Amino acid sequence: MNETQQFFQELKKSLQEDSFVKLTLSKPLSKSADLQNVYLREVELKNEKLISFTYRFKTNDQVKNYTFEDAIKELEHLLQNSFRIATLFTLEKDIAIRFNKKGNATITNTPPTFSDKLPANHDKQKVKRASDSEFLFHLGIKDQHGKVIPKMADKYKQINKYLEIIDGLLKSTALPKKINIVDMGSGKGYLTFALYDFLRNTRKLDIKVTGIELREELVSYCNEIAKKCAYHDLSFISERIENYDKDKIDILIALHACDTATDDAIYKGLVSKSSLIICAPCCHKQVRQSAKGTTQENPMLKYGIFKERQFEMVTDTIRALILEKHQYNTKVFEFISNEHTRKNVMLVGTKVGKATNKEAIDAKIAELKKDFGVSEHYLETQLNRVK
Repeated sequence: MNETQQFFQELKKSLQEDSFVKLTLSKPLSKSADLQNVYLREVELKNEKLISFTYRFKTNDQVKNYTFEDAIKELEHLLQNSFRIATLFTLEKDIAIRFNKKGNATITNTPPTFSDKLPANHDKQKVKRASDSEFLFHLGIKDQHGKVIPKMADKYKQINKYLEIIDGLLKSTALPKKINIVDMGSGKGYLTFALYDFLRNTRKLDIKVTGIELREELVSYCNEIAKKCAYHDLSFISERIENYDKDKIDILIALHACDTATDDAIYKGLVSKSSLIICAPCCHKQVRQSAKGTTQENPMLKYGIFKERQFEMVTDTIRALILEKHQYNTKVFEFISNEHTRKNVMLVGTKVGKATNKEAIDAKIAELKKDFGVSEHYLETQLNRVK
């Protein structure tokens, strides 16, 4: 049995055993393809179970429903002719099949993303958590008529995906009545404004949000828009992340802070005992430089591109272990599609206060560093200085 047959066998099994959650197709064979993704889920129409295909084109979505048999045929056609990656989500595990440029397939299995099945209501619409808010116009995402500007469509999708993730995380996080949120490396403020608007105006939470950004022109720009929108508890300040030391931080956010700036942000969250730490790491240079000059026995580290990716994983794995050591439940997952950026990993730590085996975690970190010839991890060094 080859990999493709194995994948379809897993799909049929999940449908028969009612453990199927959804399936996504991504990474089109052609970069210029109009069809970007296809999403499959079960629906029920007139007491008949069908598989609904949502075809996501660059400018619109189209939906078609198939019987199980026809759905398998359509999926086979799409995998042969249109996409390189299919990811099957079940209640037992996630299964991904990836095809390289030569058409060879590999399969990976990971723990399940979902613990419950999706609703079978065909008419359920995807919730847009950022819809008609004024900040979307001021930031140039929508025009004066409330229409998403075409070149900003990906940014609009990213905002709503981000708010969906935040919404889910808050449901399992213990937070005070007045929530202090600090967004380190807020940039132009797209996600910072979206977060404030969603939590204050949709979720009706009592929040204060501070954006930390070194570039003074962006700080002035964002503060002006916050004033126009009458967002009284949203402000931006020009400061280096490592120098920020003003308030207790309940939720620490650092999205695409470069290299050790991510570690500086995590450090601030750990020192403040933040309830929630959310990072999307970027520019993983420090660990790679730390291992420079070390002879690497692992053949994967012989090639530059593999070496870069491997050290990215080492960096973020150590970060996750350090969070666990400080009594956080950690998750690492894909934030946005890697067709937009390969820097699409999100690292989340939720404070649980549960006792941890610090010696065992230290041993895992030491073993990782030894295996890859890493002399220092910046976050670990920062924390050791305050012992």
